[in-house]
Amino acid sequence: MHIYEEITNRIIAQLEQGIIPWRKEWTVTGESGLPANFQTKKPYRGINILTLMATPYASRWWMTYKQAQELGGQVRKGERGQHIVFWKFDKKVDAATGDEEKIAFARMYTVFNLEQVDGITAALPLDDGRTFDPIAEADAVVTAYMSSGNHPTLAHGGDRAFYRPSTDHVQMPPQTAFSHPRAYYSTAFHELTHSTAAPSRLDRKLGHTFGDCDYSKEELIAELGASFLCADAGIACCELLTNSAAYIQAWLHKLRNDKTLVVSAAQHAQKACDFILGRKWDSEG
Repeated sequence: MHIYEEITNRIIAQLEQGIIPWRKEWTVTGESGLPANFQTKKPYRGINILTLMATPYASRWWMTYKQAQELGGQVRKGERGQHIVFWKFDKKVDAATGDEEKIAFARMYTVFNLEQVDGITAALPLDDGRTFDPIAEADAVVTAYMSSGNHPTLAHGGDRAFYRPSTDHVQMPPQTAFSHPRAYYSTAFHELTHSTAAPSRLDRKLGHTFGDCDYSKEELIAELGASFLCADAGIACCELLTNSAAYIQAWLHKLRNDKTLVVSAAQHAQKACDFILGRKWDSEG
């Protein structure tokens, strides 16, 4: 049995056991805490806390469209904001008695998470003395792809891991922010797999809106690609596979829990891995 098929079957077996809680594999100082406005640094209050904490974003920071522009950023096209309520108070004087009373009225605002905005990065974590020990086999996979004739750009910093198609760029948090070097490479492989969707590479549909069908399918491909590349580099382990299965389970839920999609996504993931590794793939695989 091909190692990729074995990995796919093991992930499917875990999916069939039910929902597994997913764990983000990196931490960034200052990202914990209640939702807050990025510009004013003031935490939100009341119902707004529940509204914003119910979103899928890891960052605590939010801002209006106008604030993003004032800070030099730009909300990405197609992103949908969250509605919050802002209470304002005015004074009214009773003409007859001269008594003053406060009148409260609500205004609705739309805010966007920092993860939906390009051009703005949260403060980098303070150096806490952690070090990063590269894993030679995994590092070789990244180095080979980044040295090939067709690759994205790659940089480290900030608090997010993502691939930006518009600039063909992969951004990763600092290596020392990850719980373990294996977690770093697994995340890097996920984003590098996304990069193979570019028109100049394998030309896959990435989707335009968070959570739409194409977006969800691409997430399955990227996570399977990461699992396969971890296996190729010899760093696959039960912990990483369990986390991958949990991540995939969350996206399958959006796709009505159709586990047959994993097999289809695995075929695309194998082509992506072969591209990253510089191998020619079997057109029937």
